[in-house]
Amino acid sequence: MPDNKPPGVTLSIDIANQFLTLATQSGDIIARYPVSTGLNGPGQADGSGCTPVGKHFVRARIGAGQPLNTVYRGRRPTGEIYSQSLAAANPGRDWILTRILWLCGCEWGRNRGPGVDTFRRFIYIHGTPDSEPMGVARSHGCIRMRNTDIVELFDRVPAGTPVSIY
Repeated sequence: MPDNKPPGVTLSIDIANQFLTLATQSGDIIARYPVSTGLNGPGQADGSGCTPVGKHFVRARIGAGQPLNTVYRGRRPTGEIYSQSLAAANPGRDWILTRILWLCGCEWGRNRGPGVDTFRRFIYIHGTPDSEPMGVARSHGCIRMRNTDIVELFDRVPAGTPVSIY
């Protein structure tokens, strides 16, 4: 009996060039998106504000069916929809919007385990205000995307999807 499951996909995040690639397991590129990674560059340490490198996977998918620009705190929708007036009332807030792909490291001592754990550092691929630049490292360690791009990606990526950050 044939398996009707769609072919698996992988994600790769290129920190130097600030883009995310969605590809088939065999390497065929499906889509490429501009992103914004950690302002402090690549790095593993807790509290560093750096984007962790190495092999990861999507541990959790959060936000299916939520409206564009839904605001999250602690991975839960706040009931707010991002707007310029909300931003003006909350200066300096790190906006996590629309969808969240929560990452987990696969390499003990590198991106998993004490002091370096990607999952415990709450590293996500998530939406950000459209006023934020893409192609420029500006995040607190997460991988930021345009809201329409994260919705498209979210709909194509199941939990367990391999993610390579380099």
